[in-house]
Amino acid sequence: MDYQSMLALALPIGVALAAIGSGYGLGHAVGSAMEAIGRQPEAAGKIQTAMIIGAALIEALTIYALVVFFILQGKIGG
Repeated sequence: MDYQSMLALALPIGVALAAIGSGYGLGHAVGSAMEAIGRQPEAAGKIQTAMIIGAALIEALTIYALVVFFILQGKIGG
């Protein structure tokens, strides 16, 4: 098996794992934030701000994986 075949198999799996991990992380973060807001409604603004920043950082993983996917996808056809 040459490296092009390995890339063709590994790239979609890597992006899928990044998306699954990001989805799990976002779900856990938002669920915890909603629980915290339910327990302490007066701190909703601070909790929501922290949750949005955390969600952006979690989502960055999937975006980086997608960028690497497109960069390495050019190596498959060559």
